[in-house]
Amino acid sequence: MTENTNPNNVDADNTNESGEDVKKDFKGLLGSSKKFLSDLLDIRNNTDQEATKESIIADIPFKGHTSWILVCSIFIASVGLNANSTAVVIGAMLISPLMGPILGMGMSLAINDIDTLRRSLKNLAVMVILSVLTAYLFFAFFPLKTESSELLARVKPDIRDVLIAFFGGLALVIARAKKGTIASVIFGVAIATALMPPLCTVGYGLAIGNLEYAGGALLLFGINTIFIALATFLVLKLLRFPMVRYANSKRRRLIARLVSVVALAVMIPAGYIFFNVYQESRFTGQAQELIAETIEIYQFKTGGRYLDDLTKINYSEDEASTIELVCMGDELIPENVIETWRVQKNKYSKLQNTELKVVQAGRDDSEEKFNYVNELYESKKAELLNKDEKIRLLESELANLSKLKARQIPFNNISAEAKVNYNNLAAIGFSYTIKTDFNKTDTIPVFEVQWKEGTKQKEIEADTKKINDWLKLRLNNKAIQVKETAK
Repeated sequence: MTENTNPNNVDADNTNESGEDVKKDFKGLLGSSKKFLSDLLDIRNNTDQEATKESIIADIPFKGHTSWILVCSIFIASVGLNANSTAVVIGAMLISPLMGPILGMGMSLAINDIDTLRRSLKNLAVMVILSVLTAYLFFAFFPLKTESSELLARVKPDIRDVLIAFFGGLALVIARAKKGTIASVIFGVAIATALMPPLCTVGYGLAIGNLEYAGGALLLFGINTIFIALATFLVLKLLRFPMVRYANSKRRRLIARLVSVVALAVMIPAGYIFFNVYQESRFTGQAQELIAETIEIYQFKTGGRYLDDLTKINYSEDEASTIELVCMGDELIPENVIETWRVQKNKYSKLQNTELKVVQAGRDDSEEKFNYVNELYESKKAELLNKDEKIRLLESELANLSKLKARQIPFNNISAEAKVNYNNLAAIGFSYTIKTDFNKTDTIPVFEVQWKEGTKQKEIEADTKKINDWLKLRLNNKAIQVKETAK
């Protein structure tokens, strides 16, 4: 037998063995990582399907206590939106019962339960109508109808609202499905998805006759509703909740088809809304980038000014979108610079068919100029009113301080002068005395004087009268009284 003594073959064998070891180690690492991630992210083992179904179904009905809770939460949210108080709006969101029927919709679609779906839709419709009606009555009869930032934040949804609704719905249904429901998650989702404020804003828009506000807020509520229901549907499907069984096979097939149609009817608008909101968000983002790269860095030389508050970015699916920039002052931006901006606009994919307008005060000396100044005033009116109120308050406080200063007695100076002028004076004191004749109350400045021992009574009376007259003249206050005190 011939022995293989070739060192190259030995090295090759060692290399093959080390390569196999690396592969085994790598496969072991992948396997352990997969197991770790599976254990970390798996939510099926700790899911209580029966308790989850029961809790969601229990929250669907809308009558008695639930109806009054809804009315109260609507009033609280309306007051909070009107007063621009975020804390009050959050409180209204926490007590609102609107989430129950929405979760019921998502669950019924996932488990093929047509009866639960019907009850969820009916209760949600009643809740929405009652909410809008309550908010409408509040804003219609309440004297203050300020367009607060809390209200205006609900009239124009964007892509972030879609994401908040979807991931909020995921968090909510996962928390509801866990054994031992996580209450803090439920409260957090109630705040984040904000179902109640948009309905209040719909009522506000109807009360002031602004259908654009009402439509935008209703769209935001629709986004929240659809994407929370969609998230519920997906999670319960992932958790493999058992389908509702029907004894009649023909009825079972019919209901399965109906549920599938409804689920598709929910998903199609959800996809359409997501696409449109995403397109508008892209347009707005690119428009803001264009503004930042053009007029915001433009250097005015003789007092011109770009008014960011009056900039209008209008997105339209069908018609041409517009970006309107407003400048004030006598300096005009040259036309060639504006043309450069229009060329620069075409670099952005969503702005190519957008019309860029630059309104300059120097060219609009009549009605249009007045309209923009008026619009600026209206947009700043609430801020100006607040500043005027602060100024009035400060002026009042300043007047009070001036009065107090005028009545301030310079006691150190008075006592030093009295000591020099009246040799018999041993001590002097001062205090205010409150006096009333039962018709009015006055504050009287009173000086108390003490004379040196051995001073004759006649001198005391004369000096007391002199010091009284001197103090009234010196301090310009006829109400001053001087009293002699015992030694």
